[in-house]
Amino acid sequence: MEPEQSPPPEETHQQQESPVERLSRPGTGLTGSLIPDENDNRSHYKQSQSDVFENYDIMDDRGWDTDLENEDAKSSYDSTGRTAYVESCKKQGVVPASYFIRHMHDPQLEMRHHGLGPNGAKAIATSLVSNTTVLRLDLSDNWMGPNGGLAVCDMLKENCYISDLNLSDNKLGLSCVDVLSDIIVNNNTLTRVSLSGNEFDDAAAEIFSEAIMNTIKIEFLDLSHNLFGEEAGVILGPAISENSSIKQLDLSWNCIRRKGAVAVAAGVKNNIFMKKINLSWNGFGLEGATAIGDALKGNSVLEELDIANNRINTEGAVLVGKGLTVNETLKTFKMGLNPMQSSGCYAIIAAVLKNPNTIIEELDFQGILVNKDYIDIENQCKEQYPEMKITHGGFHEAKKRKPNIHPMIKLQQFIEEKNLRLIEFFLKFDKDGSMSVTREEFAEGIVENNVPLTRDEVTVLLNELDKDGDGEIDFSELVVGNHEFKAAQQEEAQDA
Repeated sequence: MEPEQSPPPEETHQQQESPVERLSRPGTGLTGSLIPDENDNRSHYKQSQSDVFENYDIMDDRGWDTDLENEDAKSSYDSTGRTAYVESCKKQGVVPASYFIRHMHDPQLEMRHHGLGPNGAKAIATSLVSNTTVLRLDLSDNWMGPNGGLAVCDMLKENCYISDLNLSDNKLGLSCVDVLSDIIVNNNTLTRVSLSGNEFDDAAAEIFSEAIMNTIKIEFLDLSHNLFGEEAGVILGPAISENSSIKQLDLSWNCIRRKGAVAVAAGVKNNIFMKKINLSWNGFGLEGATAIGDALKGNSVLEELDIANNRINTEGAVLVGKGLTVNETLKTFKMGLNPMQSSGCYAIIAAVLKNPNTIIEELDFQGILVNKDYIDIENQCKEQYPEMKITHGGFHEAKKRKPNIHPMIKLQQFIEEKNLRLIEFFLKFDKDGSMSVTREEFAEGIVENNVPLTRDEVTVLLNELDKDGDGEIDFSELVVGNHEFKAAQQEEAQDA
């Protein structure tokens, strides 16, 4: 039996050719393009083209190869923003914050005390430009400085999701105020802004006043722990009066005094939207207290007022109380740590009791010691308003001072306790029996015999006994002084 012959090499090659190779082989009528070979006639070209594509699926990409394709694997787009943040950190030369990477898609992002600095803040700001999940951003105490603050402000020009921003304690300074003011006015989503502890001074107050006057979105503004002084108060007062959106304002821990305090209080009086204001730790004094009392008379919307630690004395408390006698909207009133003593607290509660329309729920006199008279009127207030919460620094009953005992009485008591006669007591001092002693000898004898007299009392006693002023005390002077003092005591007892 003859072995089966294998097909010729040429036929085998044709069976294994791909359609593209057949198109490129001479004699098919296609040489690198769809242009017919000069030696082939047109009919042969058309027949070859039909044969090739009849057995080839043109939708199959595996049979095609062009030099336009990129052979390298395409990197997929990172929609989370993590890659963009890491790249930004590389550009700024800072180490990526792992906490930020883990929480960058939380609705509330708290990055307090992370030491980001200006460059770290820039990296985070770059990543948050397109972030749509963070609604509350807290970057307080990161020492980001003016450059970091500007980067965050640039981000807020693009981001339209963040509604609560905290940039407190970052040393932003005056160079950031213009941009911050622009954000407060023009950002359509921000409703709460905290800028505490950023060294803003009177010059910054002028710019912030424009923002306060023109904003229609901000409901909470914290400008506490800054460097606002009397001039800042004069500038901010009219802006507070004109504002129509802020419901809670914090100006505590500044230096707003005198005319500044009066202007701010006037602004509170005329504002018809604000519900809460914190003016504590400013040093309003008597002038400010007078203005606050007037503001409480005229304001009809304020619900919470804090004027703690403002150097308000008892007289100032009485003036503030005049406003409380007519106010009908205030619910919480804080006036602790003022030098108004128990009588000032008494005046405030007495004013509340005079107002039949008061709705006060809380009175805070923290750090002020009160006496029995105050406790009596507080109990009266609680009987009338049992739900009212009243706090103070504690009860302190004034100790009655012990009446001063005359040195001669102490001397008589000592002689009686020792069962001594007057002559026997005198001889203890008179070493030489001359019946006369010097002032120094008498003082030494008092100490040696443990008579309970102080040095000042001994001096008083010697001045009374040494009638002639010769510097010596004889026995007769001691006897006369003793009898005169007893007679004076008897007269006082009869008069009483």
